[in-house]
Amino acid sequence: MRASPAPAGVAIKTEIAVIGAGQAGLSAAYHLRRLGLAPGRGFIVIDENQKTGGAWQYRWPSLTLSTVNRIHDLPGLGFAEAVPDAGASVEAAVAVPAYFAAYEAAFDLQVARPLKVALVTRRGDRFRIETDRGVFSARGLINATGTWTSPFIPDVPGRESFRGRQLHTHDYKTAAEFAGQHVLIVGGGISAIQLLDEISQVTRTTWVTRREPQWRTGPFDPEAGRAAVKLVEERVRAGLPPRSVVSVTGLPVNERTEAMRHRGVLVRQPMFDEITPNGVRWADGTTLHVDAIVWCTGFRSSLDHLAPLLLREPGGGITMTGRLATQVAKEPRVHLVGYGPSASTIGANRAGSAAASELMHTLGLVASA
Repeated sequence: MRASPAPAGVAIKTEIAVIGAGQAGLSAAYHLRRLGLAPGRGFIVIDENQKTGGAWQYRWPSLTLSTVNRIHDLPGLGFAEAVPDAGASVEAAVAVPAYFAAYEAAFDLQVARPLKVALVTRRGDRFRIETDRGVFSARGLINATGTWTSPFIPDVPGRESFRGRQLHTHDYKTAAEFAGQHVLIVGGGISAIQLLDEISQVTRTTWVTRREPQWRTGPFDPEAGRAAVKLVEERVRAGLPPRSVVSVTGLPVNERTEAMRHRGVLVRQPMFDEITPNGVRWADGTTLHVDAIVWCTGFRSSLDHLAPLLLREPGGGITMTGRLATQVAKEPRVHLVGYGPSASTIGANRAGSAAASELMHTLGLVASA
C-alpha cells in the first residue's frame, strides 16, 4: 500500500501497523506476511523516509561495506543475492538502501512512505495512528522507529556559549571539512573510534570519554554476543532504560585501533566539566582550546509518538516482556523491535519474528500453514 493520503479524520483500518521500515520493521513485515497476513487489511508498514534504507541512507560516505561492522541478512533474501555487484568499497549508504529496496519488492511489502507518525492514541480496542498524510487504525502495533532521529547530546554547562562548531555523529559527513582545526571527539563507542580515526588523519584531535574505555581482545563469538544481549535484556525486563551494546561488549582491539594507538590518537582524557566560548574546562582548572566538538554520544529511542500510551516507567524505561523482550508489559498489543536487546541488526531479525508471532497470538489471529 503506497499510501495516498487519507481524507482528514478518515482512518484506513488494518489489523497490525508496523511503524518504521529499517531492518527491524522489514523483518517484522516479512514474518507477518509469512504467517498469513497480507499488506493492506492484514498489516501496513509506515515509513517517514522518502526512500528505502532506514537510517543507513544517512550514514557518512567513508562508511563502506569494508568498514561497517556487518550487514546482517534479512530473513528470506540474503544481501549478496539481492545486490551481487556491491563490492567492499561501495558506500553503506548506497548498498544497504539498494538491498532494502530489493527486499521490499521481493516480498511485496508495499511500504507506505513518506508518512511521519505524529501520535498514537487508543480508541476503544484499536490504536489511532495520526500521520502527516492521513490517519490509520490498527488493533496491534509493532514499533520499529529505531534511534537515528533522536541524537543525544549531554547538557554540559556552557554548551550554548561555544563559538566553534558542534555536531553529532548524526550530522557527520567527511573528515576533510575539519582540516586545520583542533577537534574534540566526545564518546566511547564504535562511532567515536571510527570518527576519531578519520579526523585524526587530517588534523589534530583530542579524545574524551565519561568512563575509562573497556577494550576487548579476541573474537566476539556468538557466546559473547548472547551474554551481552542478555545483560541488556535484563535491564528492559526490569523496566530500566536500555544501555548501548558496546557498554557491555567493550571496544574491539584490531588492526585499525592498533594503528591508532601507534599514531598516538587513543590517548583518552576524562570528561570535562564546562564548555567555554573557545573550548572546554576541567574541574581542576585545566583548559583546552578547540575549534570543533563532535558529540559521539549515542542516540535515544525514537518513541515520542507513543507518549499518549503512557508506556514508560517513572525512571524513563519501559518494562518489556515476551520471548525476546519485545512486548510492552503495560500494553501487550504493542511490540518494540529495535529497542534494547534487539537494537543490533542481527537482534532486529529475531525480534521481528518474535513480535509478529506473539502479536498475532495476542490479537487472536490464526497463522496460516
